Amino acid sequence: MHSNIIFLDNHILVAVKEGNLLTQPADNMKKSLQENCKNFLKEKFQKKAGVFLHPVHRLDRPVSGLVLFARTSKALSRLQKMTREKMVHKEYIALVEGKITKNAGVLHHYLLKKDFRSIVKKKTDDKVKEAVLNYEVICFHDDATLVKVILQTGRYHQIRAQFSATGHPIIGDRKYHSKKSYNTIFLHHYKLVLTHPVTKEKLKFIHFPAWALAIQPHLSLTSGQMM
Repeated sequence: MHSNIIFLDNHILVAVKEGNLLTQPADNMKKSLQENCKNFLKEKFQKKAGVFLHPVHRLDRPVSGLVLFARTSKALSRLQKMTREKMVHKEYIALVEGKITKNAGVLHHYLLKKDFRSIVKKKTDDKVKEAVLNYEVICFHDDATLVKVILQTGRYHQIRAQFSATGHPIIGDRKYHSKKSYNTIFLHHYKLVLTHPVTKEKLKFIHFPAWALAIQPHLSLTSGQMM
């Protein structure tokens, strides 16, 4: 099995995307998680022709974490329907600047997508979209906070824009005013729960990045691939 692939059957594939890697090829940039996984499938199953592999959701280029792919058009349509009906559960982990004072809360903003950014605007402004997320503080690390995030809406750069708007940008995210710069940002899609589109088996995938485990080793007690 390819080191980035944590689950594979005839219908779906789940892989871990590294930060600063595209989910899908874009423009003249062909290097992506999708292409890496396609090449693996071609070699594994000795396919001379192309293989069907389509992401059910995407992660921003600097964001790491779990990505769900469909291996057939039937699986894709079913998974897209499940996503629209909010039957696919996703959770993120992030390291943000500063110490968040509330142990848990809801962030509620209105975002406008412009020039490859999401800008927080007023509810009455034109073309804004409501953005809501829940967060829970896991622990503090120096002058930073490790948080768990669950999206209630799925807006462009939502987590990045909303935490920046509260004065707690994700560490490394210079686009959203982080003071520090790294090759990637400290935001990771760590948990994915869904019903298999064909077998109807309940699946749960968990993957924590090394930086999160270095901050809070006890996270590994809940890590795993499938239940």
